[in-house]
Amino acid sequence: METRSERAESTLAAIVGAALNMAVTEGLESISLGEVAKRLDLSKSGVFSRVGSREQLQVAVLLEFDKRFLQTVFLPAMSEPRGLPRLQAVMQRWLAWASDVERHKTCLYTAGAFEYDDREGPVREHLLDGVLRWRATLRRTVLQAIEAGHLRADLDAEQMVFEMDALFIILLHDARFLRDPRASERAARAWQRLLDASRP
Repeated sequence: METRSERAESTLAAIVGAALNMAVTEGLESISLGEVAKRLDLSKSGVFSRVGSREQLQVAVLLEFDKRFLQTVFLPAMSEPRGLPRLQAVMQRWLAWASDVERHKTCLYTAGAFEYDDREGPVREHLLDGVLRWRATLRRTVLQAIEAGHLRADLDAEQMVFEMDALFIILLHDARFLRDPRASERAARAWQRLLDASRP
């Protein structure tokens, strides 16, 4: 039999999950305690008692997105050897995320950055933290490939990460907005060219 604590955790997970679904389809600003309550057939006060303010729920959504993103894109790649195999695995899974329109809808790091580029507050701070941590993770993976001799010793790791991020963003744009069926193929070719130019 489910305990009260387990029910509370289950309800909180459902609240965050419903809000995350709203965020990836309509944007972080679409999240409201009332709408989440309506979707889950809960009272608004019941939602508030579990997550606090709307802003706190938005932050909880970002933390949940961050966890799911890393579990899908980065953690599986850690089973690959350090260096180019791991970098390849990360990039392939990252581009696959952008291509899978039905499953992932969007990337909150990217969409949220456009939503909150000129706003201040905790939501922007959590978004920025997530983006910077992901950039740092990519940079570390590139540096490991350089140290392993798989990429040029004089390669600018920051520039490499910038171009990897640019590739992801244009794939999101073309796969989702333009609905270009060849977007994934184009992104894969662009990544291969970037990789070839970066080898010793």
